[in-house]
Amino acid sequence: MGEFVYHMVPKEMIGTKLIPLNSLKNPYPHLYKKYANKYFDNPERPKLLKKQIPKLNCLWNDVLHFLPLHPHYVYQALTSLEIHTNEKQHFFKIPIERLQNNKNAIYLYSKEKYKGPAEAIDENEIILLNSEDYKELKEIPLATSEYYEIESKKGNRFGLFPYIPHLLSLGEVDVSNVEMITWNHPE
Repeated sequence: MGEFVYHMVPKEMIGTKLIPLNSLKNPYPHLYKKYANKYFDNPERPKLLKKQIPKLNCLWNDVLHFLPLHPHYVYQALTSLEIHTNEKQHFFKIPIERLQNNKNAIYLYSKEKYKGPAEAIDENEIILLNSEDYKELKEIPLATSEYYEIESKKGNRFGLFPYIPHLLSLGEVDVSNVEMITWNHPE
């Protein structure tokens, strides 16, 4: 059995390749504007657009962001707290081999070192990755479940993937003929 990374299926996509947000700017300005909008829902989030990624030597939106665990774990954590979700959220289930021509890194995204969207990423939080050494995670971090519970009780709108390591990939990824899954099914 191979290893996979997961990416939420964009609502609007042209072609069969996932393209980093900053690379959408020139060929597809309407898509860039649509997907960049999510960074303006909080006064701190626009600062992510200028955030540097150590070791990859690029900006936050110069890379594709992948979930290194099956999204069903996220779905389970949310629904166990009775947090309403879109049951049919679709994800691409991408064989790790599709990333082998890119420069890849794991962003550990730990609660202890994360200082917010405006602050620099600690260089020790980025681990360069050879796709052949990649292994999927089998559970979400406890800090993530605690975050969901706290933010839900406060009635806040919150992100889906806090404190879950991200696989960052510098380059495009072809998703033609990859499986599309919904997160409410474990497989």
